[in-house]
Amino acid sequence: MTKTRTDTTTLPDPARAEGGLVFLSTWSTGTAERQRATAEAIAEAWGSRPWPHEGLLSYAVYAGADGSTVAHRSHWRDDEAYQDFFAHGRDERNAEIDKAVPGIERLGLHKTRLRGGVARAAGDVRVAGAVVITEGEGGLPGAAPGLISVHFHETTEGGRVLRYEEWESGEGLPEEDSYRLAYVFEPGR
Repeated sequence: MTKTRTDTTTLPDPARAEGGLVFLSTWSTGTAERQRATAEAIAEAWGSRPWPHEGLLSYAVYAGADGSTVAHRSHWRDDEAYQDFFAHGRDERNAEIDKAVPGIERLGLHKTRLRGGVARAAGDVRVAGAVVITEGEGGLPGAAPGLISVHFHETTEGGRVLRYEEWESGEGLPEEDSYRLAYVFEPGR
């Protein structure tokens, strides 16, 4: 069994080539205290178990700057891998999280494919301190101070585009759309 590696400092590569699907979702916890408790419950549910599926490349959890939301980004090899995990491993983890923090509201899950964007420049070693997730393409940005990369994810059913931006910090970003990394889970090496 592969161990689960937990990281709290390094975002997964949003332009990772070997993954075909990215799932983006948001949970509402209601308060900052419940947000912290939810992130801790996720860390316990994921970090205490072996890596759940070889088709899951990474799973990142972000705490919303609004103090009440938690965003999730999971990167999958393909839909078959996700469906297998959904059928055989997801419920146990979610039940543990829901037991620790009852009443979490799941606001939606978007199954997407990376469609393009502006990747991190070669040699750019800046550490992303915040991400912004919004709906709509909005065009490619100019050279905004602190912006590291922008990635567009199109939903698999079409018609919607989610924009995922990496920033050096959350300073000056819209509170309702910005998040800081809480945890990244990946297969252990």
